[in-house]
Amino acid sequence: MPISETWLLPDGVADVLPEQAGVIESLRRVALDYLASRGYQLVYTPFIEYIESLSSLSESNQDLDLVTFKVIDQLSGRLLGVRADMTPQVARIDAHVRSVEGVARYCYAGTVLHTKPQGFSASRTPLQLGAELFGHDSIDADVEMVDVMLGLIDKAGFLDGVHLDLGHVGLFRSLIKFAGLSKADERQLSDLYQRKALPELKDFTENLKSGSDFYALGRYSTDLEALQENLSLEILANAEFKAALDELISTRSQIQLRWPALHIGIDVVELRSYHYHTGLLYAVYSPNRAAPLAKGGRYDGIGEHFGRARPATGFSCDLFALTAGQFKKIELVVAPKGHDSDLVQAIADARQNGLSVTQLLGNDDLSSVPYATHKLSNVAGKWIIEQI
Repeated sequence: MPISETWLLPDGVADVLPEQAGVIESLRRVALDYLASRGYQLVYTPFIEYIESLSSLSESNQDLDLVTFKVIDQLSGRLLGVRADMTPQVARIDAHVRSVEGVARYCYAGTVLHTKPQGFSASRTPLQLGAELFGHDSIDADVEMVDVMLGLIDKAGFLDGVHLDLGHVGLFRSLIKFAGLSKADERQLSDLYQRKALPELKDFTENLKSGSDFYALGRYSTDLEALQENLSLEILANAEFKAALDELISTRSQIQLRWPALHIGIDVVELRSYHYHTGLLYAVYSPNRAAPLAKGGRYDGIGEHFGRARPATGFSCDLFALTAGQFKKIELVVAPKGHDSDLVQAIADARQNGLSVTQLLGNDDLSSVPYATHKLSNVAGKWIIEQI
């Protein structure tokens, strides 16, 4: 490779410069402090570990398996995985490392690595921040998690104009079970729902058992009232289907009480990673952004791979994406060289007041600090800060 190209980075990987890094770091601190105030305890997880540990999710989520980098450990000869999502690692902690009884709440923030971008203009090295709640299978836990997610989005300054999307994979799963459909039909339906291909859905469901219910699920996916009017009495009486529907309606009502100005949408055929998720799904969107600001859902039984199945719900977001386009003006004060006690005290006072101060070295002058915005000057025997 020519020397002129050695500084180039791989596609989907980028440096973060000071003007944006300051914004990201400020939000990370605010977010983690907020999560701590809600009772979520911070954990750090290793960047790489044995693939068997990370496969607790990839066994049920092929998409995650495909974006996980795999390498051979030069010490043991075993296959290692670079974390593409921190949820399976936190599940391992809950199952074995810190296996507390009752409800456990954790939060985290760290870089993950993807083999390919997970969306248009997405990074392959997202800075993932999230929260997980283990040990409670009631709708109250889901409501708490959605409430925490919205609170974090509010702290990030995005709540005005955003909307929350709610779904529940239990509706689709229970209908599949009720109709006794094959895996091939299940995959075909999932694809049609994801593509919102209503004409194809109508044709495909005409010869299926409970075909009218499958069509109604797609046709009225965003209108719960119309959906219930067009579903058969048999499926509405089905215990599993009814439980999922009631959970979705209850969650919408409870979130609306907490966030009365929030627009809440429903999509019962939002089936992202439905083999992995087991219940409620939630995502929050901002105008003019195709990707969600944050998303999550319920994934009961996640610890089964580690020998301790636990109900769980959680969400995550990418701090890089959340702060995209935001930059912080850097203010830097330059102090002259010297060891005079008054100068040393003036520098210490300025730093104590939250200012960034750098002192000149050797024979340097102001030109050696190109990003300086202010200088510390001695005026009539008193050190003052002046704009450059």
